[in-house]
This record gives sequence, C-alpha cells and structure tokens, in this order.
Amino acid sequence: MNLEQLRGFVEVARTGSFTRAAADLHLAQPSLSRQISTLERELGSGLFHRARGNIALTAAGETLLPYARRMLADADAVRQEMDEIAGLRRGRVRLGAPPSLCASIVTEVLAAFRAAHPGIEIEITERGSRGLIAALGEGALDLALVTSSDDASAAPVSLARMALLTEELVVVSAASHPPLIGRGPLTLADVARLPQIAFPRSYDLRLTTDAAYADAGLVPSIVVEGPEMDAVLRFVERGVGVAVVPAMVSLGRDELRTTSLASPRLTRTVGLAHRADVRPTRAAAAMRETIVATADALAAAGAFVTRAD
Repeated sequence: MNLEQLRGFVEVARTGSFTRAAADLHLAQPSLSRQISTLERELGSGLFHRARGNIALTAAGETLLPYARRMLADADAVRQEMDEIAGLRRGRVRLGAPPSLCASIVTEVLAAFRAAHPGIEIEITERGSRGLIAALGEGALDLALVTSSDDASAAPVSLARMALLTEELVVVSAASHPPLIGRGPLTLADVARLPQIAFPRSYDLRLTTDAAYADAGLVPSIVVEGPEMDAVLRFVERGVGVAVVPAMVSLGRDELRTTSLASPRLTRTVGLAHRADVRPTRAAAAMRETIVATADALAAAGAFVTRAD
C-alpha cells in the first residue's frame, strides 16, 4: 500500500468514475485501474462494485475510505511541516551564552534573527563558558557563545570553535559622577583603589580580574560582591562603585561612563562553538550566520571591540 494508490482510491470514490478520477489526477486510466487492482490484491478485498456506468464502494471500500482520507491528510501535514522547516518558517534553535554576552551581543543577534525568521523558536541557556561547553557535549545546545581570556579553555567534546571578537575589559562608573581619575586611561592600580563591585567567584570574568590583581600584587577594594551582570550595572549607575566589565555590555547605556584600562590591558575572546560531529539544522545554520554578521557589525562600530584574528 502506498500513498499514490490511496490517493487514486479516494479520487475514484469521490468522483464515482475511473475516467474522471484519472483526469483529475493527470493519469492514464489504465494506470489508475492498475493501482486500484494492486491495492485490492494487497488488501485481499474488492473496493468497488464495477457495473457499466456505475462505480460504488463495497463494504471493504466503505471501511477503508475514512482511513485513506486521514492517511493522506497526515501525509500532506507532514509534507507541509517539512517544507516550513526547510524554508525556515518553523523550527527551533538552542543557543547558550554567558550572562555578560546575553546582556550585549545576544540581544542584537536575537533582534536580527527574529526579524528575519519570526517562525523559529529560540531557546536561550545562560551560564558560564565551561557549563555551556558541557551542555554542547550532552546535546542540550545547538550553538554556544563562549569566552576565554586565553587559549586554555578545555573542551571535553569534539567542538568546532570560531573566534569572533576580541573585546577589551573596561571600567564603568556612574555618568552622573565626576570622572574617576583625570580623563585618560586607568591603570589596574588605579582601579584597585576605587570602591568596586565584584562578580560571583564562579564567573570567568571574576577569575580573569582576580588573576590580574594577583599578578600585579594588588588587592582590590571590593564593596559589593556576588551580584549578576544586570545588578552590577544598575549598582554602578547609582554610584555604589565601579566595575570591570566587558566593553560590549556598556554599549547604549547612557548612565554609564566607560574608561579604558592602560596597564595591563585586559581582553577576552568571544567565540562561537558547536558540535563538530553533528550536522546543524537549517535553523541553527541561519542563527550561526546571524551571529557572525552581528559580530562583524559590532567590531566595525565599537571602539573597544575588534574582529578576532
């Protein structure tokens, strides 16, 4: 039994004529007759009473007809679903990113992607880079934006990684307050003396800044410790203290003043990762293209962001 046989059967039942059914299906009448005869042999029952000028369903045909219509409707629904997925009208993509990137590049990526593909569902997972790499290995994510201050990030699974951006870490303070120290860049020693809001110790960003202070023999003056990215930025805007953050999170925030670090200059690399042994879906491939295009645009526009080599 196949869909062509069922379609021919339903059409003959609808029209009551092999001739009209064959014409509607753009088939030669002998071909349609063979399809129906083959179907009857496979089912072991006659489906039509064939009398001159009159075609009527048998009891077996009456029983088959609703099933055949439902099977053809299901087949059409599957074909439509597949066409929509192939045409990026439907589907789902699972993207992971650290909190600092959710507050910056991910916002721009989602706006662009939703405008181009409004039917695609997007699932965001927010956690540190190490956790995102583990999630990729478990098959829980399609793509992940990950960060590293060097090339030592361990990848426990076979990953394809693409470096997107090199981003400076900068000092943010309240725009409503006077400049921190003069008008030029700050040294790490300058920052260590300022009241500082520090991220949780589990943050990759916190590990980077702690290591920089330790290497310089400095102890930062921390007044608040442990809030997430959005809370840190709000505390800074209200003048509670300063914070060392990735440059992109300060873009578009008029209540923040951004000051560069001169010595040492701290940077991190933003990359895109996915499983090397799994073929991406059409939706995931489209998301990857959007991420790369957004990264290029940010690198072209941002003073503290450059395209990674």
